[in-house]
Amino acid sequence: LAVERDDQGTTLLVPERAPDPVASVVVVELAETLRPAAAAVPEGFTSLFDGKTLAGWKGRETLWKIEDGAITGESTPEQKLKHNEFLHTEKQYGDFELLMTFKLRNHNSGVQLRSRVHDDFVVKGYQADIAEKRYTGILYEEGGRGILVDVDPGEVARHLNQGDWNRYRIVCKGDTIQAFVNGFQTFNYTEEKAGKPARGVIALQLHAGPAMKAEFKDFKLKRLK
Repeated sequence: LAVERDDQGTTLLVPERAPDPVASVVVVELAETLRPAAAAVPEGFTSLFDGKTLAGWKGRETLWKIEDGAITGESTPEQKLKHNEFLHTEKQYGDFELLMTFKLRNHNSGVQLRSRVHDDFVVKGYQADIAEKRYTGILYEEGGRGILVDVDPGEVARHLNQGDWNRYRIVCKGDTIQAFVNGFQTFNYTEEKAGKPARGVIALQLHAGPAMKAEFKDFKLKRLK
């Protein structure tokens, strides 16, 4: 029984009301409507990440995990890196357009392109850089020539969501590599050195140095002909 009062203030004992099934359905439907939708896959693209597992990727298990639907790389003061570490795709890619989002807590990271895998989870090759301060948006050759295309860091910073999610769009076609951060083009590079790989893995970096954390998600790739 439930306690209620009538219009005159008299206390009454009445049977408890059963939940209204229609109202319950409305609440459930509203909750489903307000729930964030998974990022849609644009036409012609395929997903490189299922949002739940590291299927299709390889890296040191103690450094990489899935957290809140994102690939998360994290080093700690107790687990210092001997060298830059990478999580890389099992497959190789040549000409492609890549869409992905990233969030950097601190320090330095990056996205490897057409890169080569070496022992101990080392990856070398082209890198679209991600950095806490100076280098986001540059093209760097990891384990090679260093900075290939620099940027105006102040200009790039005006297009960044510092400490929050940002989007990279990267296009590799023939000898040309282009990158865009939140729609702003940071480089358009044409390789002139003979013998550079035309295909390779895509990889994510944890940089040696201070403890750091980087997150990545919404990986969509379209192979280009």
